Amino acid sequence: MTNPNGQTPAQPTGKRQLHGATPISSESYEDKHGSKRAVATADDDEHVAGGIAAFPGEVAQEMKKVIWPTRTQMLNYTLITFAFLIILTAFMSGTDWLGTRLVEWVLIR
Repeated sequence: MTNPNGQTPAQPTGKRQLHGATPISSESYEDKHGSKRAVATADDDEHVAGGIAAFPGEVAQEMKKVIWPTRTQMLNYTLITFAFLIILTAFMSGTDWLGTRLVEWVLIR
């Protein structure tokens, strides 16, 4: 199958099989009662990761992938956060004050 440019389209890569083939056969999928259960294999118990020793290296690799904000972006985000907190605090204080006055008006009358 080619596109109009005469090139073959890119195929997905990875562990899943391509072209509709299933990695699970019906014999291994059904138990003796006919119910569908996956059969546990010895490979299921093996650890895929490298363990605790590989963790710092993996963290370093992931930190290299992070897109860090610039100084200007960080300043803008900080100011927006502080402004939001001030507005929210004023709203909550006003709601508390109004609720206090309402309760006093109902109970003291």
